[in-house]
Amino acid sequence: MNQPLSAHVHRSNSAFGAAVVLVAAAVWAAHHGLQAVQFEGRTASRLAAVWGTTFVILLAQTVLYHCERPRRPSPRARRQLDALHVAVLLPVYNEDPGYLRLGLESLIGQTRRPDSVHVVDDGSTSSNYADVRAWWIAAAAAVGIATTWQRQANAGKREAQAAGVAASPTADVYITVDSDSCLAPNAVEEILLPLSRARVQSVAGIVLATNHRSNLLTRVTDLWFTTGQLTDRSALSAMGCVLVNSGPLAAYRAPVVRDNLDSYLNETFLGRPVKFSDDSLLTLYALLRGRTVQQPSAVVFTALPEKPSHFLRMYLRWMRGSTIRSVWRMRYLPVTGWAYWAHLLRWFGLALSTAVLGWLLVVEPLRSGTLPPASFLLVPVLIGWAQALRYLGVVRSDERIRQRAVTWLLMPLAVAAAWTVLRAMRWYGAATCARTGWGTRQHGAEVTLGPVLEERHPDHDSTLQLAIPAGN
Repeated sequence: MNQPLSAHVHRSNSAFGAAVVLVAAAVWAAHHGLQAVQFEGRTASRLAAVWGTTFVILLAQTVLYHCERPRRPSPRARRQLDALHVAVLLPVYNEDPGYLRLGLESLIGQTRRPDSVHVVDDGSTSSNYADVRAWWIAAAAAVGIATTWQRQANAGKREAQAAGVAASPTADVYITVDSDSCLAPNAVEEILLPLSRARVQSVAGIVLATNHRSNLLTRVTDLWFTTGQLTDRSALSAMGCVLVNSGPLAAYRAPVVRDNLDSYLNETFLGRPVKFSDDSLLTLYALLRGRTVQQPSAVVFTALPEKPSHFLRMYLRWMRGSTIRSVWRMRYLPVTGWAYWAHLLRWFGLALSTAVLGWLLVVEPLRSGTLPPASFLLVPVLIGWAQALRYLGVVRSDERIRQRAVTWLLMPLAVAAAWTVLRAMRWYGAATCARTGWGTRQHGAEVTLGPVLEERHPDHDSTLQLAIPAGN
């Protein structure tokens, strides 16, 4: 018997992880406080204030992300959720047919199937998906999923989603997925559970990589991205103010989407139409109506960039979109809400850490010849490893714990990239945010799915059928 790709977040090590992070943070703060005395008086006092502030922020975030819990509603609330019409919006543009079919198969295998699925081909130039389309229409009909498959002239992801919304005008919940999203078997059921609370307007899923073992880049990206979701976004979720849902899996109450469809399709920035950052805009609409949370038990797998050029273009698009979205948050979010201050705190942290890095590595050496001790480079890595214990808490059906531990050891690479290349791109993206083009997949799929191989599950006698990305 073949089993689908699945994963869950194991919470048995949460207390241990929290203790390690808190101890590491305390050691880090004490170390920096002691090292600051080697600088001149004014510099030392400034550094002491910086370390103290950062220490408090780190402790608060650690406490908050360990407060996040998957929503578990009552049987009555579950019955109410079961009665909702759930529509999946699936835009497609130059996607690899293998990844597209893998994602559609995962929708059929859900413990709570969606009521309808709306596929919109946004003018793909690499394939017409005739074989996938024929298979899907027959397969969806066989299990009772209403479906539509449309093709439109290339107009962008938002227009494709809007076509899906038009095809399901009576839906109660819209689930947005990407064309390379492969949902864990219980993903739809789990992502709906927080909506049992009336104030919750959107729910983010946990995104893992399908091709995480393709090369060093995908390993480090999966480690960095997963850890960020289970620390930073989990902390925001505990306060009900997730700022950005992930495109591979998110759920929205239908009015959040329908009532804002016109502004969603016609967003402009500095007179230019915005074609990216769609997930963060939908999340902003949800925030203006209530709470936005993450459901750590709702898991989806997606294809990560396998080439540095692809990753850098994707990241630059994210940073430009993040800058634009920050302007709207400043303008529209209420000052009395957690989301407003969480957003400001992010920018404060980014500006503060960049200023300190420049001061210690450039200004002080030029002014007085004083270099920070080598241990200053070690402490961020130790903190990164401590936070990435959350990554080790993710149990995957296709990977043994020792394989994940090898990836966990790569955290120094993730920290180095975050402090150098990604930081520079963050500021470059802010400076060039008026460039609102998409930037990827213009000439076909950039990640393709290789042959399907069979692998023995580490904990069961059954065999897993695993799609191995090309290049493995």
